[in-house]
Amino acid sequence: MPRPADLAGRVCVVTGAGRGLGRAYAGDLAARGASVVVNDVGAALDGSGGDGSLAESAAAEIRAAGGEAVASTDDVGDWDGAAALIDQAVRCYGRLDVLVNNAGILRDRTIAKMSEEEWDSVLRVHLKATYATTRWATRHWRDRAGSGAVHGRLINTTSVSGLFGNPGQANYAAAKAGIAAFTTVAALELARLGVTANAVSPGAATRMTATIPGRTGGEQDDRRSPRWVAAVVGWLASRSSDGVTGRVFLTSGRRLAVAEGWHVGPFADPVAEPGEVDTVLRGLLSRARPEADLYGGERAAPEMAADPAGGRT
Repeated sequence: MPRPADLAGRVCVVTGAGRGLGRAYAGDLAARGASVVVNDVGAALDGSGGDGSLAESAAAEIRAAGGEAVASTDDVGDWDGAAALIDQAVRCYGRLDVLVNNAGILRDRTIAKMSEEEWDSVLRVHLKATYATTRWATRHWRDRAGSGAVHGRLINTTSVSGLFGNPGQANYAAAKAGIAAFTTVAALELARLGVTANAVSPGAATRMTATIPGRTGGEQDDRRSPRWVAAVVGWLASRSSDGVTGRVFLTSGRRLAVAEGWHVGPFADPVAEPGEVDTVLRGLLSRARPEADLYGGERAAPEMAADPAGGRT
């Protein structure tokens, strides 16, 4: 089935678009008529090294299919690199309409074993980069807003690790949870400019999911194809999603869902006596929904280590 031409004339930037999900997003956006800036430094999964040919390869693939694309190898975790990326879109195509923040790396480690560098590098590529590109895009949209409707789109990438938690990924989960919260704030601030801000939590076979124990053969499973996620990103990039902002969408070939963020649960009148605090909070906890597991279901309470006296620690 041919893709709709609903993005004709739109200018899109996709970070981390040299392979995997980002490449699927870029190809789909271009097939629907958008001009795309394909950004990728070509780093390894842990952020080391770089291969500038990946971005150009993805852009060339789009052009060979009749689409419009240019390559960028700017480092979006760098302040000036993020600015240069947005400037390239404006310089090449006259403006920016859609920013898809997708770039990311992994440095999985338990909290006790994680180094400062492993923490900092993951937050830099995920959280700082999302802020940096958004900051420069926002200034561009702010300048345009004075002369007419912008209809801009900010599409960020979170994860079930950030939404629900996953052992061994404290750095990645913190960054992805931060991106979800950042998206909420961006939606509030960008509304006056005519720009929406949403996030996707994708489920697909990628370099990252291949590192998860037990995940094998997923590339042959259509339910884990990037195309399911790309379809949602394409909808968010289009005018069909007008008015939808501040939302997180969980999307894969298995499920399409809207995530629901923090809500006030069971509550009571405040108390100050230590004994009363215990009684009241235990009562509220008995009525509260359990925390979610990695798939959004009910998480079992963690098994605590026993102390020498036979209690729990």
